Amino acid sequence: MFDPTAFDNMKVVFEGALYDRDNKGEIIIMDRNDLVNLAKMSRQFEVMFQLPESRGVWAKIEMKSNMVNLAAELLSSIQNEQQAGCYLKLKFVIEKTEVLNFQELKKILLDVWGDGREISVNTYNHPLEKEKDQLTILTVSFGRLITEDQIEDLFEMTDFMITTLEQLNSFLSK
Repeated sequence: MFDPTAFDNMKVVFEGALYDRDNKGEIIIMDRNDLVNLAKMSRQFEVMFQLPESRGVWAKIEMKSNMVNLAAELLSSIQNEQQAGCYLKLKFVIEKTEVLNFQELKKILLDVWGDGREISVNTYNHPLEKEKDQLTILTVSFGRLITEDQIEDLFEMTDFMITTLEQLNSFLSK
């Protein structure tokens, strides 16, 4: 038996929190990926979910850990708790044909997540097929490694993600 890494422990917490919400009918999990890159010795975990009454909005959690993070935790010769953890990005995707007020969308995220987070807004469209929906991706990044010291915060993060989805749905239904 092996000792689970910080990545494994945090992944299990996120999965548990999200699947509990899915079982209660509060969210719908749309997709899940658990990837291992053997060439780079990295891991990535992704979960996409939406609210049951979603209006073309969903959320995605991306958690990544690379070889340095794994080595810092497992190799006694270089153990460094400052590198033992993972990187986290939270994405909120909106699929709409009409042009959105990007400043207002960013304000919604700042209100929920605070100004200590990095928030970016990207849009994607197909210029030759105007009738297709435009994808707007709002990303919340933490700009630092997330460690097991913040594991309890992952439960709160799930609540904040659901609140963000509710506010984005409300904004889009105006």
